[in-house]
Amino acid sequence: MKPQDVDAFFATLQAANPQPNTELEYTSVFELLTAVLLSAQATDVGVNKATRKLFAVAHTPQQILALGYDGLCGYIKTIGLYRNKAKHLLETCRILVERHGGEVPRTREALEALPGVGRKTANVVLNVAFGEPTMAVDTHIFRVSNRTGLAPGKTPLAVEMKLLERVPPRYLVDAHHWLILHGRYVCLARQPRCWQCQVARYCDFSPKTPAPAAR
Repeated sequence: MKPQDVDAFFATLQAANPQPNTELEYTSVFELLTAVLLSAQATDVGVNKATRKLFAVAHTPQQILALGYDGLCGYIKTIGLYRNKAKHLLETCRILVERHGGEVPRTREALEALPGVGRKTANVVLNVAFGEPTMAVDTHIFRVSNRTGLAPGKTPLAVEMKLLERVPPRYLVDAHHWLILHGRYVCLARQPRCWQCQVARYCDFSPKTPAPAAR
């Protein structure tokens, strides 16, 4: 993607969705952290279905700990890898209570020290909860960044660093939401919907995918 097209790319996405946000449902920073931790290799729809029931009875670290392993598993068993996620979430809750007064820390170092919380999860919490201009590179952002030529890279970290370098500062806080949603609904993995894409003119992907023939 040409440098002069990057601003227009994001300006177009912004015009279409001025206030983007995560599709995970939450009402507190802890609920957000929990939802993101549970979302690895799972869909937001599936996570929301489980957390609606979970958060109705346990929405603080102390309440999650009180459920115990079997109790927590009962609420999240529909989510992939739920057993490991339950262990990680319980240990994370223990650390939050013992080291952080039950509050979610605001630094990357402290977040990444929590079990089950990697760089991507930490970036989501820092961005969504605390408004920091971070880039949480998931499979959608990785694909869109490489396919469009916006921020090519062989690893998520390489793409993240390239995005932080190329995205104009005024778009940084919301950029990862626009890219995730674009990858989820338009720039699909198997067949990108180029014929519906509002930013196709700025994209390096070629040839553009034509609209399906009418039946």
